Amino acid sequence: MPDSDFRELYRVDDFDYELPEELIAQSPAEKRDESRLMVLPRFGGGPSRVRFSDLPSFLRAGDLLVLNDTRVFKARLFGKKVPAGAAVEIFFLEPAPEGNAWKVLVRPGRKLQPGAAVELPDGSIVSIGERIEDGLRLIHLAEGEDASALLERCGELPLPPYIKGRPADPERYQTIYAKRENERSVAAPTAGLHFTPELLAALESKGVGYAFVTLDVGLGTFRPVKVEDVRDHHMHSERCRVGDGTAQRIAETRRAGGRIVAVGTTVVRTLESFADESGAIEPGERETDIFIRPGYRFKVVSGLVTNFHLPRSTLLMLVSAFAGHERIMGAYAEAVRERYRFFSFGDAMLIA
Repeated sequence: MPDSDFRELYRVDDFDYELPEELIAQSPAEKRDESRLMVLPRFGGGPSRVRFSDLPSFLRAGDLLVLNDTRVFKARLFGKKVPAGAAVEIFFLEPAPEGNAWKVLVRPGRKLQPGAAVELPDGSIVSIGERIEDGLRLIHLAEGEDASALLERCGELPLPPYIKGRPADPERYQTIYAKRENERSVAAPTAGLHFTPELLAALESKGVGYAFVTLDVGLGTFRPVKVEDVRDHHMHSERCRVGDGTAQRIAETRRAGGRIVAVGTTVVRTLESFADESGAIEPGERETDIFIRPGYRFKVVSGLVTNFHLPRSTLLMLVSAFAGHERIMGAYAEAVRERYRFFSFGDAMLIA
């Protein structure tokens, strides 16, 4: 692989491609691991086209899969403005630092002035607050109202805008290993949606280990790159955590010559944020706004399981940094020709 394929690229247009709308997956595969899997060697060689259930055949004993065990919460609510009755959509993002308030997105935002009251389906009333950074608003809950209980009563899972319907089983937009105590994400780490208990057992039988990190997927997932020069794009920060056990497993795997295979871009961003220049991971918790794009030198991740990403997105830039821009754009062109399914409920790629 020539070094030129890993050169820095600054134009957002370099990460554009034509995607027929009918290739955007609107529902998950009937069985999680029946999705298609494109296997792309990271440093040369053509892709293989298999099923996700074939993943164990392309990993080695001693490799370590690292997965994001976050869980999506019911962040989207619908209500009516009081007293006019106009429809209102509220997208909860994260608690505000003070008071019983949350940072939210509101539609229609321009028509809702600070102090406006919104009635939710169960009769609860919330108050629209002031405008804050990045087009967000504050929303104030009634005194004594618990946000978790409110969202459980009235909320819906926030599927991406390109998915027009809703899955028959909402759990299909959760990974099988998502932890209830980590229910803080507004989007799923979708590369993990393909795993089944049987597949994890098959990987273990082969000697492939797995460990977990947590990154709470936030607003940045929904923010497009609006600048022409990607150096001017700012990533929103997201909270992530790496435990002692995971840091130790990574160190042991690397010493033994195994590969660290990240399941999803959220895991890549987490591990690379916690790694020092030697690739050693210091466990802990932090905010990360790392922006990985071509020119970045990876310190710890040596393999990647990922879905096919939106044109002009930071996720496509990260994958291009990992395998080379020309190589990834060529693989995407083949995926379009071969009618792979794209985005959250779509097919997957293994780069290793």
